[in-house]
Amino acid sequence: MSLSMPDVGLAVGSAAQAATISPLALFLQADIVVKVVMLGLLLASIWTWAMIIGFSFTLRKASRQSRAFEQDFWKAEDIDRFYEARGKSEFPAARVMAAGVTEWRRSTAQKVIDREGTRDRLSTAMSSTIAAEVDRLSDRLNILATIGSVAPFVGLFGTVWGIMRAFTSIAAEQNSSLAVVAPGIAEALFATAIGLFAAIPAVIAYNRFSHGINRMESGLTRFADGFYSTLSRELEAQR
Repeated sequence: MSLSMPDVGLAVGSAAQAATISPLALFLQADIVVKVVMLGLLLASIWTWAMIIGFSFTLRKASRQSRAFEQDFWKAEDIDRFYEARGKSEFPAARVMAAGVTEWRRSTAQKVIDREGTRDRLSTAMSSTIAAEVDRLSDRLNILATIGSVAPFVGLFGTVWGIMRAFTSIAAEQNSSLAVVAPGIAEALFATAIGLFAAIPAVIAYNRFSHGINRMESGLTRFADGFYSTLSRELEAQR
């Protein structure tokens, strides 16, 4: 059975409209379930970019301050004077130094100094501070990991639901032409696209931030080891 000219024109017009349809139109024409999925993924995407921008500034600032602090520390001639001037700053390297100096003063305040115990306590104090700083910096990275792993599946759920709706339209209209099924399939695929739009930046940002935090942890560990060696030599000099 062939289509008449008006039917052919209508089908071509519907197909052209589907081909040039806007994202807003796809959202407005979608089923309520697909709309909820799209809105959730859009909010997740906005949240992801807000975290990326905010965490980028935080990590960059902490790294810059810690590097400058370490450089100035190794140039200082008097550790106590340097600590009084800058040891109470609120960034990772300063906190590591503060933990070491605090434990040093407590351990050497005794009449009889336990050298091995002092070394163990110094190492534990600075290692614990490094771990606490890393945990504090990476506190919300799990959100990026969650969005990166879950968003594609949420989008896939919207896709499956949209395709089910498209097949329902085929059964209701008893017409399997592309003009009938294209809008529903387009809405379904749009949900997948939003899911990927939320997931891809989240995964990339998570990997980059994890690498940056690992580098900072390595830098803090090297600084703590150097400071520990300095205090250990000072401990040996005390008789």
